[in-house]
Order: sequence, then structure tokens, then C-alpha cells
Amino acid sequence: MFDRFLLVAGPCALEGHDLNLEIARALATLASETGLRVVFKGSFDKANRARLESPRGPGMEAGLHLLARVAAETGLPILTDIHEPAQAAPAASVADVLQIPAFLCRQTDLLAAAGETGKPVNIKKGQWMAPEEMAAAVDKLRVAGAPQVAVTERGTMLGYGDLVVDMRSFERTRAATDAPVLFDGTHSVQRAGADRGSSGGDPQHIPALVRAAVAAGCDGLYLETHPRPATAPSDGLTMLALKDLGALVRDVLAIRDALAFPPALRPSEGPLP
Repeated sequence: MFDRFLLVAGPCALEGHDLNLEIARALATLASETGLRVVFKGSFDKANRARLESPRGPGMEAGLHLLARVAAETGLPILTDIHEPAQAAPAASVADVLQIPAFLCRQTDLLAAAGETGKPVNIKKGQWMAPEEMAAAVDKLRVAGAPQVAVTERGTMLGYGDLVVDMRSFERTRAATDAPVLFDGTHSVQRAGADRGSSGGDPQHIPALVRAAVAAGCDGLYLETHPRPATAPSDGLTMLALKDLGALVRDVLAIRDALAFPPALRPSEGPLP
């Protein structure tokens, strides 16, 4: 899954099937037009919302059903995150990749359960952690049986309520973990507590950070996207508008070509999954 440059994209929390499919079809078209491997992501439960009353998503049973429908109707690989060890096996029955949220990246039982499914795992780097500290988390996944592991950089806390992206992090994390390192260009512009105690953000900075991360050598991108971010039930203030995704992806591929990085898809590798 992580053997070539890829894009993980989709809504934050899953919504109704029509909205999920609208996003997924746009992603499938982008994959077809660019040759880029694209993975659809969507969360069935946002268990770490700032407020008790905040929408969390459809729940595991309904959410996995929605993800299965997206996979069946578009052919895209699926990624979803888990928050408890008991969620690992059911999620793995539908998802091609499991994800560990940043706040939970050191939870041994959760990592072990994810690894034991035998599915690739993407682990978000904690906002408080140095790149080298991710080596132990990655090792837990590998020992448990994860065949492939990627680490996603999503910014580091700078004071209260702000994040900074250290462009050295991609090389340092890769060297420490021997794992590919993705860049989350949307959560990296988050401002904790900036929206009346909930997370706000500065989405206007997403393109610049994404271009910089690609030039710095990240191994893939993670971008939450939505056709109407203002209506999204979760993280709408940090999302990239779906209409802007294609142009940014083409910028990314042009940067990779200019710097002579390996192409996203080599002819010998055959069709997209």
C-alpha cells in the first residue's frame, strides 16, 4: 500500500452515502486522470471531539457499511481510524488500511490489536512527540504483525493552540522508523480551542504547507476534503474544498517531477488497485 507516493483523502466524519460517494467519485476520477494511488478515508466515530455534544459520526456498524458501499461503487481502497482494541478486527474486515489517531499513538493494546489484523497501518504522529519517538510505536505494530506501517506528520504543538510543521521531520522520522512518512496538510493548520473552545483552523495555508512538504520529500499526502466544508460536522474549518483538490494534486506531481522523485505510478506496476 505504501510502496509508492499516494494520497489519502476524504471527509473527516462519514456522512450520508450520497455525500460520501460524491467525494469518493471525485477522488476516483482524480486517480484515473493522474495515475496517483488514492485511498478514501472516512471516520465512523470521532471519539476525541472537544465537546461532549459535538457530532461523532454514524458509529462503527453503520459506518463500516457506508465504507463498504464506497469501496464497492468506486473500487477505491479504504482507510478508517480505530480508537479501541475491540474495533480493530471489525474495521479490518472492511478497510484496507487501519489508522491510529495522533492522541492514541502510544497506546500499546490498540497498536497490538491493529497489527494483529495483518492489515497495513497508518499511525499519526502525536503533536507532542519528536520524530525519533515514533520508532517505538512503529515497532509495536510490526511486532504485532502489521505487514506495512506508515507514519503521518500532522504538526507539532507550538505554545497554546497552534501547530508548526518542521520540514526536517520527514527525513528524521523516516530514518528513525524505517517507514514511509505521509503529510497531513489539513490537521496541520488546526488551531486547538480557537473556535469557542473547539478546534479552529487556517485552511488558506494548506496549499503552501503541502507543496513544501512534498518538496521536502514526504512519501504521500493525507488531506481531508469536502465539497462544502462549512457544512461538515467535523473539522470543517481545516478542510480543503473538494473543488481545489485537483489543482493542488497537479502542483504536487509537478514538484515531484521537477525534483526527479520516483513517479507516482510506474508503467510496470500495472493498473491502480
